[in-house]
Amino acid sequence: MHDWMTSIARLAEGRTRSASAENPTGAPGSGAHAAPGDDEHCTPASSRLGRGWKVRPCLRSFTPGRTFTLLEAAGPGAVRHIWMTVLEGVQRWIRLRVYYDGCAEPSIDVPLGDFFANGIDGLALVNSIPTNVNPKGGMNSYWPMPFRRGCRIDVTNDGHAPINELFYQVTWEERPWREGDAYLHAFWNRSVTTLERPEHALLADAPGPGHYAGTYVVWTQASSMWWGEGEVKFFIDDDAPDSPSICGTGTEDYFGGAWGFVMDHARDMRPSTYSAPFMGYPQAVYGVDPKFGTRPPAHGLYRWHWPDPVRFRSRLRASVQALGWYPDGTFQPLRDDIASTAFWYGASPSPAPGLPPMTGRYPR
Repeated sequence: MHDWMTSIARLAEGRTRSASAENPTGAPGSGAHAAPGDDEHCTPASSRLGRGWKVRPCLRSFTPGRTFTLLEAAGPGAVRHIWMTVLEGVQRWIRLRVYYDGCAEPSIDVPLGDFFANGIDGLALVNSIPTNVNPKGGMNSYWPMPFRRGCRIDVTNDGHAPINELFYQVTWEERPWREGDAYLHAFWNRSVTTLERPEHALLADAPGPGHYAGTYVVWTQASSMWWGEGEVKFFIDDDAPDSPSICGTGTEDYFGGAWGFVMDHARDMRPSTYSAPFMGYPQAVYGVDPKFGTRPPAHGLYRWHWPDPVRFRSRLRASVQALGWYPDGTFQPLRDDIASTAFWYGASPSPAPGLPPMTGRYPR
């Protein structure tokens, strides 16, 4: 049994704190202090009941270009749970950044939805260990996020319109830095593979020591045929560019499936979706987008390496190929649009690559 499953039965040093719109600082005894009309975030629905009765449940007027700080915590400590929700369709608009120990650059810099395995439309239901997304759009993260001196979590609206309601709660514990603690990183990357080199970088270069903890991918097809024949590869420490230490047998195999996710090839070639504790394929989206008409097929997949982290000493790189089939039974290079989020832990904070503008976050 894993340590995190038995730790609930052990007492440990520390105190729990939680920041939300009702207690923005998370300070002791500071929740539910807002009165109706105190600021722009207070809801008129509380006007009859007054202070202490759900006066400030969310952040409102999240206008384009505006940044909210959800957490500003002094260390040492560790974030244990993040819950958030917004209405569907804006998950790629919101930029999530996490800064550790006063660093000027974030170690997590991703679109909000992708951090919660919801990069397509915010409607995927995810039933995994570190990430749960429940009806409708209740996004939960249980990725442990230790920090030594401090942790700041920001969200920015990079979209073109206001987001009227942003609900959140960030729970952390004040506790000592422990031997072996590491910093959670989340790096986002999007590319369109080429026929000459149909390969996407999941993680370009992570400095060690550390371990790789998980992958989330949104795979948008340029054709309607099978797309998941390519291998996932990990290049550990001094591996040469063409000699990975870990080389899988296919994309669907890496995400825990097989044979194209199809249950009955003779009768129905549609893939079956699933969501499991450490791996899943919660979304296969085809057909018509209600706003923009016909859309190409898109797939959302995750693989969490909690039981089997990929450990490295000096550096780590990871990639996935985009391959299908020619009619003659040979592999076909694909020109597909792949957006990935790589989760990994490092001994010290490392700056994330950053996000492109909105025009660079959506399939072309």
